[in-house]
Amino acid sequence: MSSAVTTPPFPFHLNSSPNSSISGGQVLSLNPTFPTYKWRLLIAYDGTNYAGWQYQASPPTVQCALEKALIRITDLDRKDLNVVGAGRTDTGVHALGQVAHFITPFNYDSLDEVHAALNGLLPSDIRVRELSPASALFHARFSAKGKIYRYSIYNGAVMDPFERSYAYHSLYKLNAAVMAEAAKFFIGKHDFSAFANANRNDRVRDPIKTISRFDVTERGALLELEVEGSGFLYRQVRNMVALLLQIGREAIPPNIVLEILETRDRKELAKYALSAPPQGLSLISVNYKQEHLQLPSDGPPVSLGRRSTISKCKLPYY
Repeated sequence: MSSAVTTPPFPFHLNSSPNSSISGGQVLSLNPTFPTYKWRLLIAYDGTNYAGWQYQASPPTVQCALEKALIRITDLDRKDLNVVGAGRTDTGVHALGQVAHFITPFNYDSLDEVHAALNGLLPSDIRVRELSPASALFHARFSAKGKIYRYSIYNGAVMDPFERSYAYHSLYKLNAAVMAEAAKFFIGKHDFSAFANANRNDRVRDPIKTISRFDVTERGALLELEVEGSGFLYRQVRNMVALLLQIGREAIPPNIVLEILETRDRKELAKYALSAPPQGLSLISVNYKQEHLQLPSDGPPVSLGRRSTISKCKLPYY
């Protein structure tokens, strides 16, 4: 079986039959019982200039930028790539550990060149940190068993200009100890309906979520609120943070958290707080079922990126 390989702009840019593999410019025949190959991406991005993760042509989104790069590299249509993200971050929200997967009808024997090309095509505020083969079981969204988010607050009198895009500046001095006390009320299994904004689509989501930890940590003038849970409703994290901000200002007591949770009514939260601004929020990591992370036996090694090398300069002796 043969197929043409187009070399520009990349040696792995391919128009090929479904069961083929790229190896040094040659197309190799693969087992016909494995018609598609799945790839996992670990992605970091500065969300300042993007209308969130979810694909849309305009204004630009992170998924849109990623798909444009993948289309150019693989020569596949977006419907064939079938890119799926672990979650939809909102406009202005950042990520250190977003996860996505895509599909190709061909295999690779090495991912380092693909990885380098992806980062070469992506805008400088989006980076693929890791590229790996994925098993058929793996699904970026449905294999996830939990996520970790971090919200950063600058608690100094004068905002650090280097933090302005990544932290919310509180004009009030916050009591971190009281906020930590209140955050503990979120831990456990609860109905978080009171902390969810109306969904952006018709999907009905289960409001019962489990929060395993909610840490409040001071790092100088920076206050970090890190929450880990089984899943989160639309705007849930920013709404929880908004209430903690009011508690940190000592405007309301810590036990107000339980009172609002019990109402299951978003209007009740609105009496005390609006959503916290997006720039302070980052998706730190997505946790997966371990068996879904097992690498396929016929896949190439994981790519963590590569460094350029330089030959030693041989200077003549004088």
